[in-house]
Amino acid sequence: MNMETSVESDLLINTVRRFVETEMFPHEEEVDRLGHVPEEIGRAIEAKSKELGLYACNLPEEVGGGGLSIAQMALIEREYGKTSHALQSWAARPTELLMACDAEQRERYLFPAVRGEKRELFALTEPDAGSDVMGMKTNARREGDDWILNGSKHFISGPCMPDFAIVFAATGVEETPRGPRKRVTAFLVDVGMAGFDCREGTRCVSYRGYKTFELHFDNVRLGPEQILGEEGRGLELSGKWLGMGRIWVGATCCGKAERILEMATDWAATRKQFGKPIGTFQATGFRLADGAMNLRAASLLVNDAVARAEKGVMSDADAAMVKVYCAEMLGKIADDAVQIFGGMGLMEEMPIQRFWRDSRLERIWDGTSEIQRHIITRSILRPLGA
Repeated sequence: MNMETSVESDLLINTVRRFVETEMFPHEEEVDRLGHVPEEIGRAIEAKSKELGLYACNLPEEVGGGGLSIAQMALIEREYGKTSHALQSWAARPTELLMACDAEQRERYLFPAVRGEKRELFALTEPDAGSDVMGMKTNARREGDDWILNGSKHFISGPCMPDFAIVFAATGVEETPRGPRKRVTAFLVDVGMAGFDCREGTRCVSYRGYKTFELHFDNVRLGPEQILGEEGRGLELSGKWLGMGRIWVGATCCGKAERILEMATDWAATRKQFGKPIGTFQATGFRLADGAMNLRAASLLVNDAVARAEKGVMSDADAAMVKVYCAEMLGKIADDAVQIFGGMGLMEEMPIQRFWRDSRLERIWDGTSEIQRHIITRSILRPLGA
């Protein structure tokens, strides 16, 4: 699916936009009310995604994926961002980490994920180690050729009960110029293995219907064939996913902000007070102006990072700038929309309160705004030896 011309890109955008508007928008209120995506709705979205060639569109054609470029994926993520993550996650994009599978693992995990026969979880966060990866307590000790996995993970998100998880665990300590550092390894762990308990976790007020899972490991025995990539190289592997993941968060934030701003603008143009549309009053109109400027800036920041990624020169700081700016831009636009709608902005009959709740999570997952600023600060100071 190679799309180089703007005409083909427009076709892609229109295809995804119709998909989101017809298959997802109609179910948003029901999913938010129920707190889960009914199985039949999720499977219908999944089936339509496959029909349109959007399922696994992020993975290369040689493994059965859609083979879309980074720029094309950014267009898709922006359109998906306009709806609930609970719904759009059923139109799956399996993690690119699975490209690290060896030949046997591809048959067991990668190809079934591409075909939609298996679903995976990315399991990094722990109760005592969220942004502090070096505080990870989940560990795997070697016993002969096998590894014995113990520990727990939480806030691991996905649309439905997974078939396997990519689990990151400490497998030792190594000396570095900055002192001792944990060796972190990624393991492929099947749900149902002895000692592996995977259950639904606590419910979140943002993106109701998008599940979180708790994973507990009690002496789970894993063979060497369950290691994804190389032993001790799990952080480098996760970094590849987290960097682009933050760009996708930025793109989805832009999409959601665009939808919110359109609704707020329409309301400001038609809602009248003192005989005038409320948008003509500076207190309201300037909120719209600020929103338009900030959305434009965020979109340009995403485009810049995408261009860098396609050239292979995107840095952690580039991704962090996108994540923090776009997430905070969305939060401001969502909050201003509530103010523009007034009391109606907080009524459950209106979608604005849902967008407001959903938007709040963007400043937390995939690395908090504080962590993103730390990454940016580090990139500024380290070249100077600080």
